[in-house]
Amino acid sequence: MRKRNRRGWRRVINVPVIGSLVIALWVLLPLYWMVATSFKTLNNVSASPPQYFPIPASLLSYRVAFQDGFGGYLVNSVVVAVCTTAAVILLGILAAYALARLPVRGKYPIMVSLLMISVFPTIVVVPPLYIVMRMIGWLNTYQALIVPYTAFNLPFAIWILRNYFLGVSRSMEESARIDGAGIMRTIWRVVVPQVTPGIFTAGVFTFTACWTEFLMALSFDFEKKTIPVGIASFGAQFTVPYGAYFAASVIAVAPIAILVLIFRKAVVSGLTAGAVKG
Repeated sequence: MRKRNRRGWRRVINVPVIGSLVIALWVLLPLYWMVATSFKTLNNVSASPPQYFPIPASLLSYRVAFQDGFGGYLVNSVVVAVCTTAAVILLGILAAYALARLPVRGKYPIMVSLLMISVFPTIVVVPPLYIVMRMIGWLNTYQALIVPYTAFNLPFAIWILRNYFLGVSRSMEESARIDGAGIMRTIWRVVVPQVTPGIFTAGVFTFTACWTEFLMALSFDFEKKTIPVGIASFGAQFTVPYGAYFAASVIAVAPIAILVLIFRKAVVSGLTAGAVKG
């Protein structure tokens, strides 16, 4: 009877489903509170007891955010993230193809070095990088962020893309070369179309890392602030504009959410391939 009762309770209470719901609520509730607070009036943002629904709804927090310069921070983040992602994808494709196909000496030490670079703490290299940027006159420029971001995100892209290149049949490349295609044309016309999930995975993760990075953006760019640094600079000494914080955060999260929703299948496929292929 006890075994039957236990089985009956397991049918009624599905532990994996309940666990998934708890995790989903744990993640979604803060996001909901951020979105709801961004539409509240200034009085309702700090109301006690707290207001769970933005009634009446207001766009004042968004106007305050843009009046504090959020539009410029948004443009700076787009420029830095897009340029870095393009550079990482371009260099990553060429490097990953070389490590997967060409007879390169020391492939194993190279891959280990790339893995070490990808997990290296950023704070360790910020002081020497700051000195270098000041010596060459790159402080307060876009390249002061684009170049370090490319260096730190390139190893992950190479790892992902190399695993995909290993899964591409060599016969197609040999057929293209027999037809007279050079190595570069073979890469871009034959191989790259077959590794698009890996490209999307590397691109989404690189864009997200650049979009949310704070330490280097704070250290190297005092004028061309990106979104994380710009949001942190809102307000004055004795005022904390919570509504503007939440409104700017909603706008900052939106591009990442859109990218993940659009390319979710490619990202999952890319991560799975990277986990099972050597």
